[in-house]
Amino acid sequence: MPEGLESRLDRILPGGKGVWVPLDHGISQYPEEGLENMDKIIEQLINSQVDAIVIHKGVLSHQMKIRPWNNFVCHVSASTVHGGNRSGEKVSIATAEECLDRGAIGVSGQINMGEENEAEMIIEMGDLTTDAWALEIPVLGMIYPRGENLVISDDDETNGVAHAARLAWEIGCDVVKVPWTGSIESFRKVTRSVPIPVLIAGGAKNISFNELLVIVEQSIQAGGSGVCIGRQVFGCENPSLNVKALRAVVHEGVSAIEAMKIIED
Repeated sequence: MPEGLESRLDRILPGGKGVWVPLDHGISQYPEEGLENMDKIIEQLINSQVDAIVIHKGVLSHQMKIRPWNNFVCHVSASTVHGGNRSGEKVSIATAEECLDRGAIGVSGQINMGEENEAEMIIEMGDLTTDAWALEIPVLGMIYPRGENLVISDDDETNGVAHAARLAWEIGCDVVKVPWTGSIESFRKVTRSVPIPVLIAGGAKNISFNELLVIVEQSIQAGGSGVCIGRQVFGCENPSLNVKALRAVVHEGVSAIEAMKIIED
């Protein structure tokens, strides 16, 4: 019997929570520390019991040949750092049906709010959610308020993040990935703005992993559903330990302080 939307969501968000690791960075720029050997890092992540791994379609097909796994999410958006003034414009390079045929459990798309070509990205995300709905596969929306045309009201302490989550939900995404807003109070406004799971992004490695664990704990306290964090996992010395620590906070309700001991021991 074909798997439906809810059962697929349950697999990648067990208990409504998830530790997801995106590995889509190599298409934007390369070399990327930690992604030199994709087979190795993906094997480590699977063995560490991540809930989902986000990859592009070429990597997906390769992995399904050598290591069939049920929880790959296929990212359909792409751009490179060489795109000049259009480098922030994500274009669609795959369809939901193609991703399902290649072995994905779900799909992922990106919108950079405030970019010159925001409208085109919204159209493509709308097409993705339409196609995914027919196939009963979940859609992750990576929505970042980051473009030069952003209009942030004075009373928006989320700096556009609540609007990003709202955009994802109203356009048909089943899960949304957004930046951390800086406080439990402001992030609570994000999670309360939508009825879909909200995952936080890790961003660049400009903070320590211990500091990140504190943010993850706070995001859960604010109603968040987990993480979709890349460089702070694949770019570290021992990705497996970092995943274990993140799982402890997200799935077990362990404090950041206790989770830090996993890394230190």
